[in-house]
Amino acid sequence: MRQLTALDAQFLNFETATNVANVGGLSILHGPVSRQEVLARMAERIDGVPQLRRRLVPVPMGLDHPYWADGGVDLDYHVRELALPAPGDAQQLAEQVARIHERRLDRTRPLWEMYVIRGLAGARGAIYTKVHHAAVDGLTGAEVLAALMDPAPPPLPCEPEPVPEAWQMLTRGAAHLVANPLHLLRFLAEAVPLLDQLPVASRLPGTRWLSRRAHLPELPEFVAPWTPLSGPVSAHRRFAFVSLPLEEIKQVKKAAGVTVNDVVMAVSAGALRRWLIAHDALPDRPLIAGVPFSLRARAEAGEGNQVTIMITELATQMADAAERLAAVSAAMRLIKERFALSPAGWLHELTGSLPAALNGLADRAAFALVGRTMPPINVIISNVPGPQMPLSIAGVRVLAHYPLSVVTNVSGGLNLSVFSYDGAVQFGITACRELVPDVWDFPGYLRESLDELREEV
Repeated sequence: MRQLTALDAQFLNFETATNVANVGGLSILHGPVSRQEVLARMAERIDGVPQLRRRLVPVPMGLDHPYWADGGVDLDYHVRELALPAPGDAQQLAEQVARIHERRLDRTRPLWEMYVIRGLAGARGAIYTKVHHAAVDGLTGAEVLAALMDPAPPPLPCEPEPVPEAWQMLTRGAAHLVANPLHLLRFLAEAVPLLDQLPVASRLPGTRWLSRRAHLPELPEFVAPWTPLSGPVSAHRRFAFVSLPLEEIKQVKKAAGVTVNDVVMAVSAGALRRWLIAHDALPDRPLIAGVPFSLRARAEAGEGNQVTIMITELATQMADAAERLAAVSAAMRLIKERFALSPAGWLHELTGSLPAALNGLADRAAFALVGRTMPPINVIISNVPGPQMPLSIAGVRVLAHYPLSVVTNVSGGLNLSVFSYDGAVQFGITACRELVPDVWDFPGYLRESLDELREEV
């Protein structure tokens, strides 16, 4: 029996009518593909992609985290088709994808949907796929995408996961209830000095003193300024996307002696600065970004979400692009140093220290309270590396792949997700429709921000 971890279950727990935990990707194709071709490809490969076969099995009375079991996938339900009205431009495509992305998935079925999109300008095609964050994180989402591409051979079939009996789930739930205090003890022993790395917890009294006692590099006091991105999000989303040449980002990287990710963060900071100036809302303090870090190369292994989130300053208050890049790079080095010193499983110990029956109430209450009173971050910026070779679906080349992600009351009304592919850095900009109605200004701001860095650095 495969059970959701406490961290996986959190992505289910915090969902409301406005906070939705879908992640997805929009692939732009050189030409159209038919729904029948996609159905045939999915039927050929889905036995080896467990994340697309599983459905949730809740524990009676919610006494423990749900389980995964094979769901008997109805591909005719999950793979859908739509056509854009003429002229089928990028903004029409993004608007349609945003409307699909904002809708919650049916929890009685495997937690994914795929849309074959026709009618794009230039005789192109597109495929949009969304999966619940409880089933995948950034890296496993990329692996699921790769398993469905040409010319990879069909993945090896996985053993079916049977539906657990109620008595089995209740027995294991009782054992987990006994183990909760042990998780709490391990968390207290290993991770309390690391609380200054987490949003909200970093502002609790004593966290900075604890980190100093543990001889850890001291982090600045992260206080997210209030901006138009802050506050409760609506139920509706907007989406925009843009590709920037990886070679231009590497030029800045080489000239400044920083990393590609540092440049991506600085380009994002420059774009945010431009948007805030346009809204007459630039704070005199730096914006605070949440940056997901994967645990898959460390002690944590296996399926589910193996990710933690760190917080860092974006230096948006600095007018000089070169100084902003240097400040962002220094901030990223500091949190990477702290990340390297952190026990790999400490966030799982934290999420596992509360009884499952209380987690849902606690997550929703925390999101409601924190989102309205003291949002800990202004924006999420996620960067997932992808293949630097062209891919294809059903023989049609993939020109670009743009990620979509989550916006919440706590994380703010904007998410910048980045996927590198075939010599380009693909930005997917997911936003709350009410807080960021002008989301299509961001592609231009990102382009201008990179140009500014190339000129100054």
